[in-house]
Amino acid sequence: MDIAEAKSLVSLVDYQDGSVVSKEVIKKDKGTVTLFAFDKGQGLSEHTAPFDALVYIFDGSADITTAGEEHHLKAGEVIIMPANKPHALKAIERFKMLLIMIKV
Repeated sequence: MDIAEAKSLVSLVDYQDGSVVSKEVIKKDKGTVTLFAFDKGQGLSEHTAPFDALVYIFDGSADITTAGEEHHLKAGEVIIMPANKPHALKAIERFKMLLIMIKV
């Protein structure tokens, strides 16, 4: 994506059957912005990251577990996953998300 170019988030990443698709939009020393499209039933297994992560769901819905607590998010909702705490994601239905990671 070019700087100062208006785009629709939904159109920047497409669903693929049985897959998780990602597209890095910004990559800097202090953090990244990445778009994801998850097919139904797909996810990311539990892991940790050394930086805070903000997830914004802009299509569909997902279960997100962070530090052992499960959250059901749908389009228009956001959650912050704190640094160094285990988290995981699973698509209840196809969903797209924006992931913003800020290094602390």
